[in-house]
Amino acid sequence: MSKLTAKCPLILRYHRLMDAFAKSDDERDFFLDKLEGFLIFADLDRGEEELKELELEISKNLDRFFLIPKMSLFEIKKFMEGFVHEKVYDIDTKEKLIDIIGAKEARENFLEFIYDNLVELEKWQQYYQERFRIRIIEWLRSQNIRFCFEEDLEISKAIVEKLKQTIFDDKVHKDIAAAREVVSSKAKTYYSNEALNPRPKRGRPPKQIAKVEIEPQFSIDIYTTVPKVLRPFLYIPDIASAASVTFSARFESEEQLLATLRGSSRIKVDEKLEALSRKLDSLQVLSKRLAASETNLGLETKKPFTPFIKPKLRETKHIEIAPKQGAKVEEAIFEVLPSRKEELHEEYGTKRKKFSIKKVTKIKKKTK
Repeated sequence: MSKLTAKCPLILRYHRLMDAFAKSDDERDFFLDKLEGFLIFADLDRGEEELKELELEISKNLDRFFLIPKMSLFEIKKFMEGFVHEKVYDIDTKEKLIDIIGAKEARENFLEFIYDNLVELEKWQQYYQERFRIRIIEWLRSQNIRFCFEEDLEISKAIVEKLKQTIFDDKVHKDIAAAREVVSSKAKTYYSNEALNPRPKRGRPPKQIAKVEIEPQFSIDIYTTVPKVLRPFLYIPDIASAASVTFSARFESEEQLLATLRGSSRIKVDEKLEALSRKLDSLQVLSKRLAASETNLGLETKKPFTPFIKPKLRETKHIEIAPKQGAKVEEAIFEVLPSRKEELHEEYGTKRKKFSIKKVTKIKKKTK
């Protein structure tokens, strides 16, 4: 098997490599296969005999399996300090993070603080992905490995799977041959200076278009040269994005990290919202019961007091003014607006009696 040579650069999953780099420590070893690009995880929970066979197989093929480097405490702190100085702008947040980095259990406490701050969390995930990408490319270049990240390929899923199946074949179909050329040209970009020092593109920025988030479609893991002894140690986690990689050596996934965060504000907020919703439901039940009891007892609620009611205008009327009669505008207004007497009648409900002068007969004086 060692005589086999790949006719195409290795198609690696970048997010898996990033996860292996983050979890590699004194108790966990990860190996990369140079022939097909699969990952091996030396899980100490396996049996003693299996671990001995694993060690023997790797020692026989040292030119094929490369130990993924372990991050030192100094390198981990450099990652966190670089993020604080380059991406954190709030002074209070920056001082808090610097204190956390200088204390004990800096890595886990740093993540706990970041995951409680959604603004900094988004920036941290982007920064962490960019810095780790450079770190992984540097290591792969040092091992003289021809590679290409599947996340960077613009090739259909079916073609990528065919490339994996025919990686050792000399004669392939035209479509596979064309895809090999695309992968080879893409692999050369990782050995350029721009891969280690990415610069922003010059020129006019593109128009801002609403991004449509689509779940990436990855090809099936196809390996034809995995030794039987190493098959139980294959490391093939289903990682689709950088957000799933937690930079934590203690927890396997982001869900485990979120479940064990101490003093997480999100968990507290969720508990408060649940308690508030329960109280609102109980208040609604009580109000319904109270309304039902009032109707059964025949109680009527009082109408609200209205201290002042404006007099209403009459209904709209169609008024015609004959031009011969020479009617004035005032006459039309009096027809529409209520008179003062009618307002008093509507307000008090009674009409005042008209005052009239009583006529008496004049007393005549008698003449002598």
